[in-house]
Amino acid sequence: MSRYVYLVRHGEQVDAEHGLPDGPLSARGRRQAELIAERLSGVPFTSAHTSPLQRAVETAEAMISKMPSLSVEASALLMDCIPSGPTSDMPPVFESFFGGISDEEIQAGEAQMEDAVAEWLSPTPEDTHELLITHNFVIAWFVREVFGASSWRWMGVHQANCGLTVIRVRTAKPASLVTHNDLGHLPPELRTGLPDSQPI
Repeated sequence: MSRYVYLVRHGEQVDAEHGLPDGPLSARGRRQAELIAERLSGVPFTSAHTSPLQRAVETAEAMISKMPSLSVEASALLMDCIPSGPTSDMPPVFESFFGGISDEEIQAGEAQMEDAVAEWLSPTPEDTHELLITHNFVIAWFVREVFGASSWRWMGVHQANCGLTVIRVRTAKPASLVTHNDLGHLPPELRTGLPDSQPI
């Protein structure tokens, strides 16, 4: 049996470049959400969950407008978070990232992602297709988990707004990454959310 987990980063947020913690989708973000919905319209989803943050909820709502049979539930396990803290084997280039992050935030993120992995990366007794609308760091942690990489390795793994990542979880074999940050449904002008230096 195979469990397919479809991870979608929320659409572009209004004024995201100004560092606002949350907010509504931009017009471009709504269009991104509509296009990923069209891309996934033929998938027989057995469940769908979204982060309760506004930018993710509005992405879910825009997707539902194109997939009216889809029912989406909010889950705190998909909230934006810091999945882990610095480690001794982490490259020094990442150290500055943690300058303004408290131990409490790190501990909360670690606990959240432990529960999220248990919830969605464990085998199921039947074939399932599950949609998770969430955030960049959460998706990066899931990808890191599939490869069993060091805990800091979620850093530097990037997802574009409404990029598609698919993970396959099987009973007798390790989980596998089917696709990561697939942007085939988005024209170049709608490919946002990646670092400026990263080609898309």
